[in-house]
Amino acid sequence: MTPTRRGFLFGTVAASISAAGRRAAGLLAGKPLVAVRADETTDAAQLSLTLGPFLGDLTATSVRVWAKCTTPGSYLLTVRGVDGQETFGTTAEATAENDRCVVWQATGLREETRYRYEITFEGQSILGDDDTFFVTPPSRDAATLTRLAVGSCAREDAGTAEVWRRMSGLDPHAVVLLGDTPYIDSTVLDVQRTRYSEFAAVRDFASLLRTKPLYATWDDHDFGANDTDGRLEGKDDARRAFIEYHANPSYGEDDQGVYTKFRWGGVEVFLLDTRYFAGTEPSPVAADQPTLLGRRQWEWLRRELSASTAPFKLLASGMIWNEAVRPGKLDHWGTYPHEREALFRFIGEENISGVVLAGGDIHRTRVLRYDTTETAGYPLTELVTSPMHGGVIDNANTPHPALIHDSGEPHALLLITVDTTLTPATLVAQFQNSAGRELYSVTLTSTTLSAT
Repeated sequence: MTPTRRGFLFGTVAASISAAGRRAAGLLAGKPLVAVRADETTDAAQLSLTLGPFLGDLTATSVRVWAKCTTPGSYLLTVRGVDGQETFGTTAEATAENDRCVVWQATGLREETRYRYEITFEGQSILGDDDTFFVTPPSRDAATLTRLAVGSCAREDAGTAEVWRRMSGLDPHAVVLLGDTPYIDSTVLDVQRTRYSEFAAVRDFASLLRTKPLYATWDDHDFGANDTDGRLEGKDDARRAFIEYHANPSYGEDDQGVYTKFRWGGVEVFLLDTRYFAGTEPSPVAADQPTLLGRRQWEWLRRELSASTAPFKLLASGMIWNEAVRPGKLDHWGTYPHEREALFRFIGEENISGVVLAGGDIHRTRVLRYDTTETAGYPLTELVTSPMHGGVIDNANTPHPALIHDSGEPHALLLITVDTTLTPATLVAQFQNSAGRELYSVTLTSTTLSAT
């Protein structure tokens, strides 16, 4: 039987998290993150989770769940239909090697069904109540409404916490993070793990992801250093920590990169990795120029983009897709125009409709609409959402001929709503702040995002 809240005490975040992180706005250790039975004689530290659980990749028939465990050992995830007719169990092993981080995957689920989940260690339930649940999405071709909460550039502070609470109030189907989540600025494995732990311990972030799936890519600060590229020493340790602390559908290919994709209703999101491969090899489209995506990711993107049947395809990266940035900044798609233009031409040549661009990084909210009819077949729109924290960069308000909106607003987020019950299907991108005030909104349709 799934335990209820009655008869539970709340555990605390493990002492391994740094004191500086615990002090951040009072949002970390000592807050109610995980439940522990009050009537058990076993020491509470042996029964609690250090962090989580967080939902990861969620499909119509499967779910991935992440947690960091206090004690090494085998942990059981049990998923039950709310009608009590279905029960699924799967185990995962927490070890020192994986920093006691585990990802469970349960399959065989039914679409559009509510499930509760419970975590058990050594035969004792350590978490599971009405607050640990998820609802599977409909089949990918079903007409439906989809809400994605998108953000980048977050800190463990009170202002960012307000954004997490705002996201929760919007009731998104998924949360999408485009990097600098968190700020790490080191590739030392222990530093990476500590910073991910501090970030995951923020109460409002943890509360949001207990019932909403998280999908993420990285940008420069969580990759390891400001404004850097793939020549950064230690990047494989950064990748290892990223994998340990996320439950994405996949993490690149051939043990390289962290790019991935997921589909929810009428939108397929391609989370690109614009750091790991950048500057490491010749571009697959121009042998005399450096690459941004790398050959592996370039071939993956072309293949998966061509195969997508979603009305809308969101190509999202930490980097922005243009060169209108603060003086001296070079980490953007504008530094690799050969790859950007080849991608736009590929979209047009393959008659791929519904493409929308997204980025973060620059600490401003921006919308650009490019005159790409001759290459992509229709104008491409870029949505830039940043920052979730309070650090706006004033001199990033740089002119660009495609710019249709700019605002320097702290604690900003992007709500993308895709409605395939309408004809034509629509995508509404609404930028707002943590108080819910609209900064800007743009509506795109499947008709306008197709070759004329």
